Amino acid sequence: MQDLYETYKPLLFKIAYQMTGSINDAEDAVQDVFLKMYKMEKDVDQPKAYLCKMVTNRCLDLLKSARKRREQYVGEWLPEPIISSDSEFFDRVYQGQQLSYAMLVLMEKLSPSERAVFVLRNAFDFGYKEIAELTEKSEANCRKLFSRANEKMGITEEHAVLLEKESEAWVSRFLQAFGTGNVESVLEILSEEVVLISDGGGKAVAALHPIISRERVAKFLFGLLKQMPQYGESISFDVKNINGQAGIVILSDGEMVTAILLHVENDCIQNLYFIRNPDKLAKMKAVL
Repeated sequence: MQDLYETYKPLLFKIAYQMTGSINDAEDAVQDVFLKMYKMEKDVDQPKAYLCKMVTNRCLDLLKSARKRREQYVGEWLPEPIISSDSEFFDRVYQGQQLSYAMLVLMEKLSPSERAVFVLRNAFDFGYKEIAELTEKSEANCRKLFSRANEKMGITEEHAVLLEKESEAWVSRFLQAFGTGNVESVLEILSEEVVLISDGGGKAVAALHPIISRERVAKFLFGLLKQMPQYGESISFDVKNINGQAGIVILSDGEMVTAILLHVENDCIQNLYFIRNPDKLAKMKAVL
């Protein structure tokens, strides 16, 4: 059992996290699966397939209960970010394919079944036959769910769904433009229809609704810039590896108060994600 745990825990966590968008839910799902496996009185011929099926089903249950919680959430809900550390476990989690943070956000539009099929197909390249076995649905139904998921998110199969490329260069461009305080420099790198989503969960100051358009997002950003002098020299910006891509961490008196991720399309910033809910930053703080 220990060998199975060490071998498959990163894979199962990766499936569970991308299905739920929550580190706590993913950890709970993985623990539940191995606990059930431990209590079984017989050996399993194909442990990998069995464990993947168990964790998928557990996540489907968690997603169904999470929908009601998220409907009652204060403001916009964003996936819980993961900051890379020196941990060997997280190094293994980020080996191979991984959906971008922007895609995790888009997946909030999906039903639990659609999300499961989309993750298994795009993040792990499972065939429809394997997905059908894992989700206990027909291959035809899985194909329909995948097609419906793409339609809901407004993407094609060629759409970039994996980790953002050149994210570090864009983070540097953003910080440089923002740091100059020059409006034109910021407008230049933002898409006309850029969307900024801020998640405070009612526990930190954040915009309750998405901010849309280049001018409004720029106004919001410069509003933040004007507020910074009141903190004196206590505010600092660090570039960190968040969810496998370059992100920004804002610190106040050494305490993390915000994590920011960018999504770039057509050579401009299409989305900005500000995570401010202290509950979602807790695990990130632990590894800084």
